[in-house]
Amino acid sequence: MAKPTAQQRSQMRSLQRALHEYNHHYHVLDDPQIADVDYDAMFDQLLELERRFPELVAADSPTQRVGAPPLDAFTSVKHELPMLSLDKCTTVDELGDWVLRSKTRLADELSSDALEELQYTCEPKIDGVAVSLLYVDGMLQRGATRGDGENGEDITTNVKTIGAIPLRLQGSGYPQTLEVRGEIYMPLADFHRFNEEAVAAGTKALVNPRNGAAGSLRQLDSRMTARRPLSMFCYSAGLTGDWAPSAHGDVLDAFATWGLRTNASAQVVTGLQGCVDYIAALEAERADLAYDIDGVVIKVNDLALQRALGNVTRKPRWAIAYKYAAQEASTTVEGVEFQVGRTGAVTPVARLAPVFVGGVTVSNATLHNMDEIERLDLQLHDTVIVHRAGDVIPKVVKVVQSRRPANAQAIKIPKTCPSCQTSLAHDAEEVVLRCPNAQCPAQQKELIKHFASRLALDIEGLGDKLVELLLAEKLVTNAADLFHLTAEQVAELPRLGAKSAQNLIAAIERSRGTTLARFLYALGIREVGEATAAAVADHFGALEPIVSAELAAFETINDVGPIVAQRIRSHFDDPEQLKILRALQAAGVYWPEFEPAQQGESAAELPLSGQTWVLTGTLETLKRSEAKATLVGLGAKVAGSVSAKTTQVVAGPGAGSKLEKAEKLEIPVMDEAGLLDFIAEHTGDD
Repeated sequence: MAKPTAQQRSQMRSLQRALHEYNHHYHVLDDPQIADVDYDAMFDQLLELERRFPELVAADSPTQRVGAPPLDAFTSVKHELPMLSLDKCTTVDELGDWVLRSKTRLADELSSDALEELQYTCEPKIDGVAVSLLYVDGMLQRGATRGDGENGEDITTNVKTIGAIPLRLQGSGYPQTLEVRGEIYMPLADFHRFNEEAVAAGTKALVNPRNGAAGSLRQLDSRMTARRPLSMFCYSAGLTGDWAPSAHGDVLDAFATWGLRTNASAQVVTGLQGCVDYIAALEAERADLAYDIDGVVIKVNDLALQRALGNVTRKPRWAIAYKYAAQEASTTVEGVEFQVGRTGAVTPVARLAPVFVGGVTVSNATLHNMDEIERLDLQLHDTVIVHRAGDVIPKVVKVVQSRRPANAQAIKIPKTCPSCQTSLAHDAEEVVLRCPNAQCPAQQKELIKHFASRLALDIEGLGDKLVELLLAEKLVTNAADLFHLTAEQVAELPRLGAKSAQNLIAAIERSRGTTLARFLYALGIREVGEATAAAVADHFGALEPIVSAELAAFETINDVGPIVAQRIRSHFDDPEQLKILRALQAAGVYWPEFEPAQQGESAAELPLSGQTWVLTGTLETLKRSEAKATLVGLGAKVAGSVSAKTTQVVAGPGAGSKLEKAEKLEIPVMDEAGLLDFIAEHTGDD
């Protein structure tokens, strides 16, 4: 094999340096220094030299951005420092409350004059994907997703394909170890151009920029990621080694000198009014920005003060996200379909003329029930206002009566199940219609999806489409059949290969070992959520006593009332449900048995003993299951509806009728921030 000459070595180093510089000007500074055709010629020249002398290919060579061969799977990464979530607010009053709380906590650190002049860094809240980049001696060593904040996925090969991310830091003065955090996103112009080209080529278009960015980063084949128009803004540092900046603004300035892309709109402002002025100015520019944002991130600028403020649960006290109002848009109702859930509930869903709202293209919206249709006075072909807040399911909030067309038609209530044609039943105490046929195919589909969900048996890879395929091919008829599938059967399904089939069978095999609480929840018993399933499991300790228990025995459990007790007893009295239960046991689903809890022995000593709490709306920091479990652990009953007996309501964004009823009954209401503070106070988790 030929050895490279000194001239060729020098030429390769020169090309690498020049291409890095041009990349930086193009992707980071938005200031191209060379024509694309000239850049491509230099790139090809370097590529040819590296092909001839592969031993000289550097890890930070610009050619390494083209992608690597596909991975079998992503590996897990534990963040050295947790990637925290942010508390959120939506009004100036709420922002003012946060500022006041910060000042109160800092009263011992600063004089009253200094508190009034407290500085904050304000930055656009990019609607993208949070990631962590680890640099060692200036070289990019690892890229990872945020994941759950504690653990993420290693996406190093994918982030290396993004031009805005330097493979080697520029300049000098950076610490030996530096963790950079930021948001990967898809610029709007590039997103639209990508979709236009995809449509022209007959391939699948991306749904929206955020989903496009998230999907691109989770490609096992990084060559696919390399084809996606991704960029990144860097906004904070995790590990900083021996580097000790004094202010967040200094971090952003240093990032810029090291070749890391920061948002030019970031500003250091003084006091609450400075924050409010920044929020208003950015919102006025929102429609003209080159990227999607959903608010402003505000941080106490002084890093020593950040440390003094500290964190609570999973959020820092020194930062908050101001969320802009949820977007709404008008569209027309093209039809209404009725879907059957796992409990037989029949829910109307509006089919809409597609409309872009809240960052996504919406074509469906929930209508909840027929009472909601009557309340809205909704008819087919009406023009409606659709509301979408964050990840909340879009809903129709208003009918524009003045634009009702001549061909508007009343929506007909179905008399039979749209799946199995069984006559629908209407309980006088409920507003929903139900299909009473427990063997209804639609119910079985939803039951299997529920059985495999994360909080139940957690069968990774068994998504909605695959469940539908398995049912359509008659490979399964109920959840127990999942444990008799073979890799060969699954591999024959459309768009599934041997590797995917083996992964699914392995996931099913892993799910055999579970807990009694998860198993009870997975059965899909009506009105039995995670907290109720856990309470029943703790009370009995084993399955057979539950199956044979008298109705009255269930009513003695703290989280179970007469109606839920009857639901549980009826489930195990149903011969078909009992048959599936025994089939699951025969298939080897197991869990450790334990001593049942001693009821009433210490419950009265718990801080929330005898109280009933209700969670409504979206919880954006805690998972709802975590909030329920924590409240139950403190002695509370977590109910699904508000009544005069309700002690406390926790309301997040999107809270509706439950919040209105709580206010009408004058029941105390707290937001998620209040809940987190309450939990910290009563659990010592501060």
